[in-house]
Amino acid sequence: MRTWFITGGTPGGFGLVYAEAALERGDQVVVTARRPEELREWAERYGDRVLVLALDVTDAEQVRAAVAAAEERFGGIDVLVNNAGRGWYGSVEGMRDETVRRTFDLNFFAAVDVVRAVLPGMRARRSGWIVTMSSLAGLVGAPGFGYYSAAKFALEGVSEALRAEVEPFGVRVLVVEPGAFRTKAYSSFQHEPVDETVDAYVGLVEEVRATFAGQDGKQPGDPERGVRAVLAALDSAEPPQRIVLGGAAYDAAVAVHEKALVELRAHEKLSRGADF
Repeated sequence: MRTWFITGGTPGGFGLVYAEAALERGDQVVVTARRPEELREWAERYGDRVLVLALDVTDAEQVRAAVAAAEERFGGIDVLVNNAGRGWYGSVEGMRDETVRRTFDLNFFAAVDVVRAVLPGMRARRSGWIVTMSSLAGLVGAPGFGYYSAAKFALEGVSEALRAEVEPFGVRVLVVEPGAFRTKAYSSFQHEPVDETVDAYVGLVEEVRATFAGQDGKQPGDPERGVRAVLAALDSAEPPQRIVLGGAAYDAAVAVHEKALVELRAHEKLSRGADF
C-alpha cells in the first residue's frame, strides 16, 4: 500500500481524480486544499484511508506542517502529486507586477517548496515518486499566458535537474504536460474582468479570455483517462521522464520539438563556429 500526497484537491480538478485512482488501487491518500470543507463529504466515503488537510501551498510553513502531518498519520509519503496551480492571463508587457509574482509564487515556488518538504523522507526510505503537473504551456509559450508559460518552463527545468540529483536515492521524477482537459480550470475566465495595463494589448487579452471561456466544458481531454495514462507511465518497466496528455497537445509538442531540431541543424555552422 502506497501513500499519496496530492496538492490542489479542489473538486472538479485533477487532484481528486488522482486521489480516487489511488484509492481504487487500495492505496491511501492525503489530499490538500485551501477549502478542505469542500472535501469533507467526499472523504467520508473512504474512512481512514483519506486524510484531508487545509493547505495554501504558497505558505511554506503550512507546507511543512502538512507534510509532517501526513508522515505522522501514514508513516511516510510514497508519491507526491504536485498539482496545485492556475494561470492568470495578460500580456508580457502589461500584466501587473503583483500578478506576475503571484503566478510564479503558485506555479513555481510553491511547487518547489512542496518537493523540498517531501524529499527528506523519500531519501531516508530510498524510494519515492515526484509527479509534477506542468502543462503544454511548459513546452510552448502561449500569447496572453507568457508568465504562466514562464513558470511552467521553470518547473520543467528544475524538474530535469532534480531528476538527476535524486535518482541515486531511489527517487524518481515524472513531469506531466496536459493540454486542454475538462476540469474547472477554465470556469473563471468568463467572470474575471480583463486587467491589462497596456491598451495596445487589450484586444489580444480579451480574445484570449473569450477563447478560454468558450472552451469551458468542451475541452477534449478526459481527466480520468489522463490520470490512468500517468499511472501506466509510473508502472511501466522503463518510466518516461515526461508524458504529454491529450491528442492535440501531443501534436503540438511533436511540432515544436521537430521545428526546434530543424532550426538547430540549420544553424549548426554558426553554433560550432563560436568555439575557440
